[in-house]
Formats: sequence, structure tokens, C-alpha cells
Amino acid sequence: MNYTTPVKSFINSQYFYEGVRVTAGILIPALLMSYFGLLSTGILLSLGAMCVSVTDSAGPILHRRNGMIACLFSIFFVSLVVGFAVSWPIVLAAVLFVFCFFFSMLGIYGARAGAVGIASLLIMVLNIDQHLVGWQVIYRALYIASGGLWYLCFSILLYSVRPYKPVQQALGESIESIADYLRLRAEFYRKDVDYDANYRRLLYQQSLVQEKQNTLSELLFKTRSSVKESTLTGRVLVMMYMDVADMYERIMTSYQYYRTLHEYFDDYNILEKFRDLALMLANEIEEAGVAVKSGYSSNGKSLVGKRIKETHLLLDELRENFMTPENIDGFLNLRRILENIEDINSRVQNLQFYTTYDQSLGKKVQKESDFEHLISHQQISMGMLFDNLNLRSDTFRHALRVSIAVLAGYVGSLFFPLGHSYWILLTIVVILKPAYSLTKSRNVDRLFGTVIGALIGICVIYLVQNKTGLLFVMIFLMIGTYMFLRKNYFLSVLLMTPYIIIFFHLLNPTIFRTVLTDRLIDTGIGSVIAFGASMFLFPAWERKNIRPAVIRMLEQSIQYLHSVSLYISQTHDLKNREQQLARKEAMVALANLSDAFNRMLSEPRRMQKGIQEIHRFVVLCHSLTSYIATLSSLNNKIKNDELTAEFINAIRLLEDFLHNAVDVLEETGTPAETKSIKEVLRTVNEKASILLEQ
Repeated sequence: MNYTTPVKSFINSQYFYEGVRVTAGILIPALLMSYFGLLSTGILLSLGAMCVSVTDSAGPILHRRNGMIACLFSIFFVSLVVGFAVSWPIVLAAVLFVFCFFFSMLGIYGARAGAVGIASLLIMVLNIDQHLVGWQVIYRALYIASGGLWYLCFSILLYSVRPYKPVQQALGESIESIADYLRLRAEFYRKDVDYDANYRRLLYQQSLVQEKQNTLSELLFKTRSSVKESTLTGRVLVMMYMDVADMYERIMTSYQYYRTLHEYFDDYNILEKFRDLALMLANEIEEAGVAVKSGYSSNGKSLVGKRIKETHLLLDELRENFMTPENIDGFLNLRRILENIEDINSRVQNLQFYTTYDQSLGKKVQKESDFEHLISHQQISMGMLFDNLNLRSDTFRHALRVSIAVLAGYVGSLFFPLGHSYWILLTIVVILKPAYSLTKSRNVDRLFGTVIGALIGICVIYLVQNKTGLLFVMIFLMIGTYMFLRKNYFLSVLLMTPYIIIFFHLLNPTIFRTVLTDRLIDTGIGSVIAFGASMFLFPAWERKNIRPAVIRMLEQSIQYLHSVSLYISQTHDLKNREQQLARKEAMVALANLSDAFNRMLSEPRRMQKGIQEIHRFVVLCHSLTSYIATLSSLNNKIKNDELTAEFINAIRLLEDFLHNAVDVLEETGTPAETKSIKEVLRTVNEKASILLEQ
């Protein structure tokens, strides 16, 4: 592996780019105003820029722009209302409750709308300690909105300079996540593999892969310039996306008899060769992902082809000397796996060629209409909001939880004033999430990150006496804070705390100890309130969401299997549309089920009823999806009409079994009777054996 690859990946990642962009967007107004002696005004501008930056996450430029505009108007309105209400504690308490509820409910409209809500709550909290009157309130709100407008223009300007960069970064991140997924699949060929632990890691990684692919498809196909313009770069990026999706499906095609393979071949070292091949391929895929992110061509120098030939020879030799009627199925599986590795290698080579953006590639892209089915649409309507105004809605319960917790924190700060009381509310708003597991994770990250970050801040202030040096350290910490904000919350808090301490130290060196003490105490109080709220106020346990996720998974598996069977039977040409959509929906359903299971693992043990059975079911769903993907990859090779008919009969019967499973879970009635699948499969196996002998 090239050891410079992780460094290149980091420098060209969307997280690093976002960290630099957000830091520059926040700092420039403050530095510019400070130069003219208007630092307090500059801080207000930077505050508005910071809030608008919350909504500037990866996605189509249209969505980013609309999100930032909505945030701009929202923070202006919130600043005005809170600014006028702050003089009357009872009125302010009512405003806090209403705003917390409304802005938390925005999460039903998707992540970006939820980000607008979070930004609005942030500016609400940061204004509660400002006791202003009359025009002062209006001026402050205008300054904050002006800072948000500055960031909006700044972000759009950067996009116009490099319009394809966000797509390249998202595509590169997606490719790298697939490389990590392949590394985990390779671990099944290790002698002493822990199957359960590796499956848990695999399921988690599969969720990450699907998340990145969803983000990428939204970004790519909703960005007009990537699809509708006749530019070579846009066309090649679309081709890369389609080939990467197919490559991921090929990686998922697996013959799940790992235990049997180990029983047959652990004494011959052949499985270690397969593992080495998979790891080499993963490295090649990762380097291709870095090349896509950076915009440079991949070197294409690979030894994988040579290693595949060597493994072919070793497998042939092993087959000649040790194949018996008892282990012939193991040899067949190894042959199929090796063919699969060859196919993946050829796709990686194609991907490396794509990174050259050769002119000959421009003619191969599919028509725009072929991609419309891959785009998901978020509906926004008032009816959707009203439909969720009940305790059955997780978002409604979360909104109530946030409102009550923030109100409790505010009332507590009135009776026990401890310095910067808004940090209590800020901690509650940032930590409290819809799921208990997410709140618990954020709570731990924020507490430990704040304590360790405070120690780092103290050390920096005592070691760096020069103000210019402290400013550069603060800028470095800011970049890290915003770079890890969406990726690793613990590191983000760890870097955020010293940068805030240094910031206050630069403003007034005499108060930084007070700021440090207040932050530690207020963070602790906010964490306790947030954790208590998530535990006792309308708690959202994952066991409630597991059954719907399981049903959705089975339904999408039926659709995926059915689309593959139609293509095998040659009754429809579904390869480019319905089958792609069915594959995507099945992968999304599997990712959602895996996420729900992983969140359940973080909950109290009394809430983990049936966790072992759920784990086995999730693993089986992953295997089922892999088998359907395998069947999809083999459909061009099934040409025997009689065998094809038997395949279709077996698939139809499997669909009946899955439909019955859905009926049982939905408790809609007695499942329909089905024929025994053993007879159908016995016929398939007999005919397959005849073909094998031939």
C-alpha cells in the first residue's frame, strides 16, 4: 500500500475542504472589522456566518442555497424575537419552549431542514444573555443576518470556481468506503476470524457505504451541470458513479459458506491467498478514490493481475491433487470467488482509466432520463407537519423532549446563575438527539472532549505567549473543529474547547479562567439535563423501530428478487432501470435495519430484548441481499431454457415465503400455504449436477 494515500485522502476530503471553507467564512468578517476597529461588529457578523454554515452541508447547490437562504431569514427572525423577549423572563421562557418545539419538528422534512432548525436554536441560545433595547435589538439582528448573507455569497462563489469539486469529493469518499467494505469481507478468509464481530463491523460499514451513495446520487443527479451540460468532466463523473455502483454489487456477491470453506481448505493456505488478493484490490480501489477526489489520474500500476494468475495456478494444482466428491462444492465456490475477483479487478482498471478524463469517454455516458429513477424526492407540506403532531411520531416526542429540557435548563439558570448560562442550553440543544443512543454518544463525547480540550487550551495559553502565535493556533483549531463536526463529534469538541478559550483569552486575558470554569460547569449541567431527558421524557427506544425496518427490508428484498427473476426469464429488460432502483431500495432498507440494530446495541440492556435473534436476522438479510446480487451477476450466464424455468419456479416460491414472513410480522392474518421448497430445489440441483458432469 502507498503510505502517502491516507495523507492525500485527508487533504482532498470534503471534510478538510469544509473545515477550511467554514473557518474562512467565519473568520474573515471578524478580522476585517477588527482591522477597522469594529471587532464587536465583526463578531456578530461571524456569528451569523457560523449559523448559516450549519446548513451548508454536502448536496446539490440548489438545496444548499435554499437551505442557507431559509436559515438566513430564520436567524434574523429569531434574533429579533429573542432580543425583545429577553427582558421578560416569563415571555422568554414561552418563546424558548415554542421555538424549541417548532425548530425541532423541522427534522421531518429531512436533514437540511433539520440543520436550519439547529442553526435557529443556536442563535436563539446565544442571544438570551444579551439585554438590549429598541433599535439595539434590530441592529444586532441585522448584523447577524448580514454575516449569514456574507457566508451565503462566499460559499456560492467558491462553488462557482470549482463546480465539480463537491461531486468529485463525494464520489471519492464513496469509493473509499467501498474499499473499507471489501477489507472487511476479506477478513472472512482469515483462519481465526470472529464471525459475529466481523459481521457487526460489516453491517456498520454497509450502512456508511449506502449513506455516502445516497448523498452522492442526490448531489450528482440533482446538480444540473453534472448531467445536462455536455462537459467531459460531468459525463465521466456520471459514468464513474454507475460503474462504482455495479462494482459494489459485485463485491457483495458472495458465497456465504465461509465456515465450510475453512473446513475444506485451512490446511492448504489457499484462503489466505484469497484474502491477500481482496486486500490488494481494496488498496487499488482506495487509491482510485483518492485520485477521483484530487482530480488527478490514478497511476494504474497494479500487481493484482499477476497475483490472480498465480492464485489460478495454485487453485488448479490443488484441484488436481485434492478434489473429491465430498469437497467439490468448495472448489466450485473458490472458482466463482476468483472469477468475481477478476471481474472486480477489471472494473477497478476501468475506474483508473476514468480518472484520466480521456476524450474518448465523453461518448459513452447514458441519457439523462436513465438516471431520474435514482433520485429521491423530499416532500414539504404543512399536512406532513400536522400528521406528526402526536406521540406516535418520534420527531414530535423529540421536539417535546428538547422543549422541556431547554425550559428546565433556563429556569435552573435563573435560580442558580453560574456565569455563561447559555452554555447550559447550548449543550442541551447540541447533545439531545431523537434516538437515545445518539444522545448517549454525544453526551460522552462532549463531556470528555470538553475536559481534555480545556486542558489543551490551558497548556497552549501558557506555552504560547505571543498573540499572533495564539491567533494561528486558534485558526488551526477552528479548521479542525469544523472539519470533524460532521465526521467525529468527540474530536470536534476536543478542538472546539481550546479554540473558544483562546478566543476569550485574546479578547480579555483576565477572564479566561472564569470562562474556563463556566464552560466546564455549564457543560456538566447541560449534559445531565440532556441525558435525563433522553432517558425519562418520552424515550425513543429502537425496539419500536425494529419491526417496521424488518418488514421494509423483506418487502424490498422481494422487489429486488422479483426484478432479477424477470430479467433472467427475459420477459422484461429491466437491467438499466427497475433492477437498479430495486437494488438501491434494498440496499437502503438493509442500511436502515443495520443502523437501527447498531443503535439498539447502545441502549440499556433491559431494552435489548431479543438482541441475539435480531442480530442473526440482520446477518441473514445481508446474506440474502448478497445472494440476490450474486444471482443478478449470473443472469447473463444462465442460458439453458429448462434450467431457467426451474430457477424461476424456485424464485417464485422464495417470494411466497418472504411474503408470508411479512404477513407474520404485520400480523395481518394466517400466512398462505406454500409448497415445500425442498422438492423444487432438488430438481434444480439434479439438473445442475447433470450439467456439471457434462
